[in-house]
Amino acid sequence: VFSLPKGPSQAPTPEPPFRRVDIALGCSYVGEDVRGLLRALGGSSSEHRATLLLRGIEVRDDGNLDDVTEYKVPQENRDPSSPIVFEASAQLVSIPHAESLLHADCEGQEVNCEISPYSSQWAGQGPCHTSWFMATLQLSSGISIVLMLRGLHCNSQGEAEEHDAILHPKLRIPMSKEGMLLTTVEFQSSSRNTSLRTHLGGSVTLDCRFALAPGSSLSSLEWRRQHQGSGRIVFQYKVGSTGPAAQPKVHVDVAELLGSGDASLSLQGVSVGDEGTYICLVSTPLYKAQHIIQLHVAEPPRVRVIPTVVSFERDVTTTLTCNIAGYYPLDVSVSWTQKTSEDDVEIPLSHAHFSSHRQSRDGTYSITSYLSINSATARAPATYSCHVSHMALAEPISVSAHLKPPEQTGLEGLAGVFIATTIFIIVLFIVLRRRAGRSLKCRDASLVGAME
Repeated sequence: VFSLPKGPSQAPTPEPPFRRVDIALGCSYVGEDVRGLLRALGGSSSEHRATLLLRGIEVRDDGNLDDVTEYKVPQENRDPSSPIVFEASAQLVSIPHAESLLHADCEGQEVNCEISPYSSQWAGQGPCHTSWFMATLQLSSGISIVLMLRGLHCNSQGEAEEHDAILHPKLRIPMSKEGMLLTTVEFQSSSRNTSLRTHLGGSVTLDCRFALAPGSSLSSLEWRRQHQGSGRIVFQYKVGSTGPAAQPKVHVDVAELLGSGDASLSLQGVSVGDEGTYICLVSTPLYKAQHIIQLHVAEPPRVRVIPTVVSFERDVTTTLTCNIAGYYPLDVSVSWTQKTSEDDVEIPLSHAHFSSHRQSRDGTYSITSYLSINSATARAPATYSCHVSHMALAEPISVSAHLKPPEQTGLEGLAGVFIATTIFIIVLFIVLRRRAGRSLKCRDASLVGAME
């Protein structure tokens, strides 16, 4: 039996349309001096202002792109100090996280962009040659992008493909009449995070993806972990090999790797030993690109105070114990406070002392804090609280012990009973005497009346 929905059916919300826009990013160009003078003199690089123009990038039009216009290179007052403009065509390879790049300014995101020469392949002795550049983009939100840009190709006669191209006066590579270096994106790789945090025993995925221009191919993928001066290969795959050996905690979907370019690494049952710097290295026959991801392990502490209720005799010192266990990393903050019925706020206490840190087999730490309470100086009733702060906690943990007033026992108790009994007898005697006095007056009055 099928039931029909009541009322008019609602059509699914249509997806926002796409629109091609230009994205211009302020960058720095870091490269060797054109004539190799820096290398000869022992220098390493020179830096120059640059602009990366991603031309005709397809993004979702959410209705806020009405003011977006086509980018045009400023022509007035251009001098050698003017930015080098790299125009990058993305017809062969799409640009990842394009919307984040487009709206970075509006969303308060900073974009760090650096362009450097990657390699050059010379075609003959003429001025026309193929140049490769690497553009590295880093957003403050954690997104990292690497773009491989191919400069102008030469044909079989050693002439530029663009016949109206001229040479850049500084870099001596072809550019358009408008003064832009013409490049094509041949390869891109990206990662959503440069830093991740997870807890013990959990699962985490280190994001790493790439895309190649048609005709290009993947050579290998390698994941490497570095920590405290040592490094090891976590995962390695070479195209054409039989495939990586199965590992219980580490997984990369090879089918997705070869199909969609998803090189993400999944870790299961994370332990303290998995913490470190992970490097995703994607290699092709022409170029390599890597992304660095910091993996942090954080485990919150377990806190317990014993005893939870304290009632002690006079001239006796009682010690409260606050056990903090199972936390990672090492840094932890522990403090004590006291609050009585007369206090409006908790009063910090400074006379606590601590044990040394202890490390368990799973790598987590523990510590114990002790607070001594002397009945001669303590005020009861009162609440003593142990407060623990740690980076794995959204807010501090507070665990309390309650101090009860001293109970009366022994001679003090007997004295109290004696005093109470005495008071009761006195009061009873007074009441009975008053009643006896009233009865005597009434009898005397009756006798006088009879005699009359």
